[in-house]
Formats: sequence, structure tokens, C-alpha cells
Amino acid sequence: MDWFLVKDIAVAVLLILGCFMSLAAGIGLLRFPDVLSRMHAATKPQVLGLLCLLLAVALNTGQWMWVPLLVLIWVFQLLTAPVSAHMVGRAAYRSKHLKSGLLVQDDLADIVKAAEAARAAEGFAERQHGVQDK
Repeated sequence: MDWFLVKDIAVAVLLILGCFMSLAAGIGLLRFPDVLSRMHAATKPQVLGLLCLLLAVALNTGQWMWVPLLVLIWVFQLLTAPVSAHMVGRAAYRSKHLKSGLLVQDDLADIVKAAEAARAAEGFAERQHGVQDK
């Protein structure tokens, strides 16, 4: 077996694996019941699928000049996918667009209740203060 055949097999395996992970992410977006599950399905396999595809491109080109660009693409994806997933999850939690029965543990419930109580007390104090001034 020569190097070119091994390289072609590795590229094919990486391409198929990357496409499968991206397909799994797309199917997860359609099949999962709530925003948090869909968000998880969209970020985890998509980042790994992109890594497999970029590795396949790097192996197939065989030139070192493409490696910094491919690494930059993957690092950018690694930095932006978790941040965007966090923001989508936060917006879904705050707007109550999630199925709370699917949560195993809700760590934010007590924090949100305390913040809402503080905000309500602050609003009540402002209304009382405004009435006393008039």
C-alpha cells in the first residue's frame, strides 16, 4: 500500500465522518423538542464535523500553506459556537421558550426569582418615592 492510497482513504473517512456529524446536527435541529436540546445538537457535532472536514482538506491538499488558514477557521468556529449557543440558551431561558420538565436540574431558577423580587421591590420603592414627592 502506498502513501497516496492511505491518504485518500483517510480523506474519505474524514469527509464521511464530518458529513455524518453535520447531518446529525441538522437532524437534531429538526427532531429535538425544545430550544436547549436543539442548541446542543447544533453546536457539538457541528464543531467536530467541521474539524473532520478541515482535516480532510488539509490532508488532501498536502501543502503546509493551507494549515494556518484551516486552523484559523476551526479556532474561530470553536470560539463562536459556544458563545452563540450560550446567548441562544440565555434568551430562551429568559423568554421561557423551553420545556422545564426536560431539565434535570435548574440552577438558574433561584437566581432568577431573587432578581425578579429585587426588581419588583425596586420598582415599588420608586413608585412610593414618586408619590411622596408630589
